[in-house]
Amino acid sequence: MGMDQFQIIAAIGCYLLFSLVIGFWYAKKSNKNSEEYFLGGRGLGPWVGAMSAEASDMSGWLLMGLPGVAYFTGAGEAVWTAIGLALGTYVNWRFVAVPLRRYSEIAGNAITLPDFFGNRFRDEKKILMSLSSLVILVFFSIYVGSQFVTFGKFFVYVFGAQHYYKAMIILGALFVLGYTLLGGFLAESVTDFYQGILMIFALVAVLASAVFYMGGLAPLKAYLDSIPRFTDLFGIATPVDARGFVVTGALGNTQAVVNGQGLFGAGADCSFLSILSSLAWGLGYFGMPQVLLRFMAIRKSSHMRRARIIAVTWCIISLFAAVAIGIFGRAIFPGLLTTASDAETIFIHMSVRFFPPLLAGIVLSGILAASMSSSDSYMLIAASAVARNLMSGLLMKNISDRAVMWIARISLILVTLFGVIIALSGDDSIFRIVSYAWAGLGAAFGPLVLFSLFWRRTNLPGAIAGMLSGGIAVVLWKQYVSRLGGYLAVYELLPAFIISGIFIVTVSLLTPQPSKDIISEFDAVKTSSII
Repeated sequence: MGMDQFQIIAAIGCYLLFSLVIGFWYAKKSNKNSEEYFLGGRGLGPWVGAMSAEASDMSGWLLMGLPGVAYFTGAGEAVWTAIGLALGTYVNWRFVAVPLRRYSEIAGNAITLPDFFGNRFRDEKKILMSLSSLVILVFFSIYVGSQFVTFGKFFVYVFGAQHYYKAMIILGALFVLGYTLLGGFLAESVTDFYQGILMIFALVAVLASAVFYMGGLAPLKAYLDSIPRFTDLFGIATPVDARGFVVTGALGNTQAVVNGQGLFGAGADCSFLSILSSLAWGLGYFGMPQVLLRFMAIRKSSHMRRARIIAVTWCIISLFAAVAIGIFGRAIFPGLLTTASDAETIFIHMSVRFFPPLLAGIVLSGILAASMSSSDSYMLIAASAVARNLMSGLLMKNISDRAVMWIARISLILVTLFGVIIALSGDDSIFRIVSYAWAGLGAAFGPLVLFSLFWRRTNLPGAIAGMLSGGIAVVLWKQYVSRLGGYLAVYELLPAFIISGIFIVTVSLLTPQPSKDIISEFDAVKTSSII
């Protein structure tokens, strides 16, 4: 290991040690009872609530996946995706945060999303609660795996050897498991707060350095104008291989490089359907448990406005900095990264190019921060689904609170193991892995959250039908329908979200209306004095 590598690793090691200290610090408080462990006793302030929500949501995808898309195919898909996510963030904080915070407390003091669904619809047979727990397990395990892939890619670059890939996936997983196991929700929320600060610092620092390195925007424009459709919001750049075929990700199909420049074809249109698919990412926010739990955990609903301003500001700056980094990266390293998967390391290459090793290590810690802030949330939410909702709520009804927490710890270990297996199964594009899991959670939970909060006629059969139809539609659309092409080749979240909403309305209207008790509780939330 050279001196430069040692300094990078030393800076990263200090950051990781800091995260572990936070886990130890909150261990005693978080282990008082399951409410503290899973929801922090509803004690988050606006800054921690907002920053931890956004950091846990964006993940390593923000610093690797999104810049990678912009580097490889240009501004089109990346910018529209960023716009969709920014709009989704604002609408979610503006219209969902306060009602969910109030309703989750009034509806039996729900501390998990399955708890809320079960209590909201008086799900005595635990059908809805069990289904929502299983959906969380399936899609969050995929999510966890995508974050561990980030660990592997990151350390492969730092050490410069592919044979470290699997070892670093395992080591990163064990580290995140350690502090989450110790400190629960409070530890991961506080670490996510600091990770959010580090992420936005890293993005802004790299982007500012790229602008300085290029000598402003004029040289950037001059170069990018030579790549067909690269900066066209209604177009897509098309990297081609040595035979002139568009690079698709198939084995051996990599972008050709001539005289240090990556080769591109004539480009393609970014159709209305493609733009709609990218914007549809914003719909996913309504069903993301890691964000919704922060709404439920913020100390007072009166804090939501300040939290919303913080969250939306952070989100807009971070998303568009990430896209810009990918675009600048293509001009600075025009022929370096020749596949979509390799393109996701552009942030790493730029950090090492612009900063001395010690500072580069701090900036690069932003990647680990992004992955850690997401994987800890996914792991804890999945574990809570098993321990509190499946085991305690369904299979072992008289179990003690202490036993629930032990089951949660065991579940954390199992979820981590499963995530590692997924990560080791293949070095896939982070952007594509995340898009599938995002769609699954968004379609299964998003429409149900909205109808639960805003339509008093929603009943239990409608809720079950909506959750099942949304989750199943994502899988079927992705695997079968979208392959038919044409207008059917839309991002699966959009049709699945609509299908789920249709099922909720139709089934609710065809079955008996909710009980007077449920309707009274719904009306009470509207006039709640909880602040």
